[in-house]
Amino acid sequence: MAIGDHSPASYIRLVQHLIERCLLFEMSMEECAEALAKHADIKPAVTSTVWKELEKENKEFFEAYGRRRARGVNGVNAE
Repeated sequence: MAIGDHSPASYIRLVQHLIERCLLFEMSMEECAEALAKHADIKPAVTSTVWKELEKENKEFFEAYGRRRARGVNGVNAE
């Protein structure tokens, strides 16, 4: 959390920011939840809840993100 700001809204913003960082690394929700639990002491249920809300608010982005990840996992984007 930000120094001196311990409100629930600031915590959610922090989790959202960290999820956005996970997206840059093309992580799945599960991978992101594991990473945030390990490195930022954020409970997986919190990460999952915020992720799902982001999916609702950004449906088209997450659909494209899922397709891009699936292609990458299947080796289409591999060099």
